Amino acid sequence: MSDYKRRVYEVIEVSNVGDRSSRAYDVVITTAVIVGLLPMTLKGENLYTRLIEFLTGFIFLTDYCVRVYTADFKMGYKSIKAYIAYVLTPLAIMDLLAIIPVITLFVPVSGFIRLLKLFRFFRVFKLIRYSKTMIVIANVIRKVKSQLLAVLILILIYIFVSAMLVFQMEQEIFDSFLDALYWATISITTIGYGDISPVTPVGRIITMISALVGMAIIALPTGIITAAYMNEINKKKTKYEL
Repeated sequence: MSDYKRRVYEVIEVSNVGDRSSRAYDVVITTAVIVGLLPMTLKGENLYTRLIEFLTGFIFLTDYCVRVYTADFKMGYKSIKAYIAYVLTPLAIMDLLAIIPVITLFVPVSGFIRLLKLFRFFRVFKLIRYSKTMIVIANVIRKVKSQLLAVLILILIYIFVSAMLVFQMEQEIFDSFLDALYWATISITTIGYGDISPVTPVGRIITMISALVGMAIIALPTGIITAAYMNEINKKKTKYEL
């Protein structure tokens, strides 16, 4: 039983050279991901999009169950904790979220159900397993997640502070605080759609400061990820040279 389970694990993992069964499995999952995203390029639903959703959803559900079944090999130790630890990993969570849109086939359509269809987007992340470059990037993000979280908190704080300030100074142009949050987010990213713009001198000063500070804050995650990525690449080069 253990040998059979190990073989199942080898098949569902990224294929090694010469393992045709594993290679075929990789092709099936990759094809299912690509085909499963096609309904998002179409407006409305029909028999074909529902059939695609059902078939790809079944494949993703089977893939998820098998990966949980072999989680002890994946995590490197045999214990119920291995299964719990695996289902809490980012990729496992995304695999589960990718299955959720199948629910829309069996319940009446509503606003909430339409929202669940957007979870198809998580299927893209299943491709990370089959790209060495994406695996490196995922490892890099995992290593600097605490720094990225700190920057995210800083960005959110700045957005809320900017929104509160401009909301008090420009109450005539904001119908709600949500509008102010929208304005602050657009300003800090320096996109500037122009659909909402302050008219008072103080409001415009806040806007200018928000845009300038935004450029610096938004650049932080890019710098952190780039530095960590280059460090990871240099480590791999050193390893190969040795």
